[in-house]
Amino acid sequence: MTSPGPPSDLSLGAFSDHGPWDLSGADMPWRSDVEALRAKTAAEVPRLLRRRLLPPGNRVVVTSGRLGWAILGWRLFERRQAARLGRREISRAGLSQRLRRAFERLGPTYIKLGQILSSGEGLFPPELVSEFRRLRDRVPAEPFELVRQVVEADLGRPLEAVFSYFATEPIAAASIAQVHAARLCSGEEVVVKVQRPQVATLVATDIAAMSWLAPLLIGRIPVASLANPPALVELFAETVVEELDFRLEADNMLDIARVLAETSQRSVVVPRPHPELVTRRVLVMERLDGFGWDDVEGMHRAGIDTSAVVRALLIAFLEGATLYGVFHGDLHGGNLFVQRDGRVALLDYGITGRLDEVRRLAFLRLLMGGTLNDQRLQLAALRDMGAVPPDTDLDALAKDLGLDKPAVDPTTMDPEALLSEVRDLTKRLLEYGARFPKILMLFVKDLLFVDGSLATLAPDVDLFAEVTEIAAYFTTRYGARIAHDIGIDPRQHPVDMAGVRAAIGVGEDVEQLTYRDLQARRELISRRMEEHRRRAERPRRRRGPAPPPAP
Repeated sequence: MTSPGPPSDLSLGAFSDHGPWDLSGADMPWRSDVEALRAKTAAEVPRLLRRRLLPPGNRVVVTSGRLGWAILGWRLFERRQAARLGRREISRAGLSQRLRRAFERLGPTYIKLGQILSSGEGLFPPELVSEFRRLRDRVPAEPFELVRQVVEADLGRPLEAVFSYFATEPIAAASIAQVHAARLCSGEEVVVKVQRPQVATLVATDIAAMSWLAPLLIGRIPVASLANPPALVELFAETVVEELDFRLEADNMLDIARVLAETSQRSVVVPRPHPELVTRRVLVMERLDGFGWDDVEGMHRAGIDTSAVVRALLIAFLEGATLYGVFHGDLHGGNLFVQRDGRVALLDYGITGRLDEVRRLAFLRLLMGGTLNDQRLQLAALRDMGAVPPDTDLDALAKDLGLDKPAVDPTTMDPEALLSEVRDLTKRLLEYGARFPKILMLFVKDLLFVDGSLATLAPDVDLFAEVTEIAAYFTTRYGARIAHDIGIDPRQHPVDMAGVRAAIGVGEDVEQLTYRDLQARRELISRRMEEHRRRAERPRRRRGPAPPPAP
């Protein structure tokens, strides 16, 4: 399957320079009806989400029991200890650990939910994010004999007829599948992604239970108010159902590799799926390796410019979303390696964002509105993406959100005023029927990951200079195309750096801002909020518990 010299499939996708096989001209029978398969999979979601009058089986009881015991244990131990010591973080850490264990016991669907929460740094408490990260690749593995059964059933051959070596212990075990190192009988080093047995049935049952419970939670969980529980369950169903068919994932790999090649973005590498060994539950692919995403010291010793690594990933992500309507929808450290030549190896394509033309143009307008500080253009883009109802009065929304007022530096605000501002903003958004559509959630989640990556890989890079450089890249390379697509020519409109400063909450006098500076600002705000909360709680602790009600 290999040939001397660089493989010719590099014209088709951003692959490694010396792959184990060449995909150019390959038959790839698993891809023949992938579009029909994608449509069929999407049609499954409404069936799974249909409203039922009665709870769907005893899964609701099992779920309530597991989560109920976790919350009860937390109330009896960690919450009381935190109240006694005056340390709220003990309470949050204890609850996060108990929920993570309950999610593990409940199985693949809830593990996947935990993985989504683990990517929400900045949206959820840090203790929750940190604890749920353990669900990414520390999930208990399936016994090897079950793995063998799945592989042999899907490939229709004994394991030894395909692989000369197949590791019995997985490299990683996640909610839907686990990954094993292997070697084909023809000699190529590969990794094999194998779906957990019976996971499809269990996921369907859990989604049915979630969809029955979700409407009962509307307005009862403040953290979910803006997204609303039924919308979260719908997002969850759409992403998980697609992940259950590895033929779709392999197709996603080829589509994103093609986009990277068409943009000449060779700083990101996609593993090649095997042209034949791909089924619904088994995916054989090229093995890539490199430095772990957080191994900054190792990268620096190898002479890798880590700030360039983050910049390349961000540009590739934005190009895919705004110009081609396809992007990797689940960026996190477990899905990324940095190779010794500085290129990023991007793995795991089960969740991939796909935009139709209307939403792609909306994304493009959203980003252009940000660089031009055109808030109405941004609101119109959010409306077109489904974040607010289509008949929303955008001028009234801008006024109600206070976008017509000068920006205020949050580090100069009193904690009570800042809390009040956040509460009022959330209330106004809910009154307008705001929600997070699936594609916007994936996009924001990826941006949060890139934001967090700056903290470790490029803490001293000037953010203002980065914004200017990336904007110049898009203007120079895609200015004419952007003008054609949305009628705004970035070549005629330079970046409004005053607007960028206002969005961050800094004044015109701030000429340079590193991510380390930004982190210090965030920590200052967080520290003030925590001190404000503790001061508010002290009088209650001194007063003691409330007296019992009069008979």
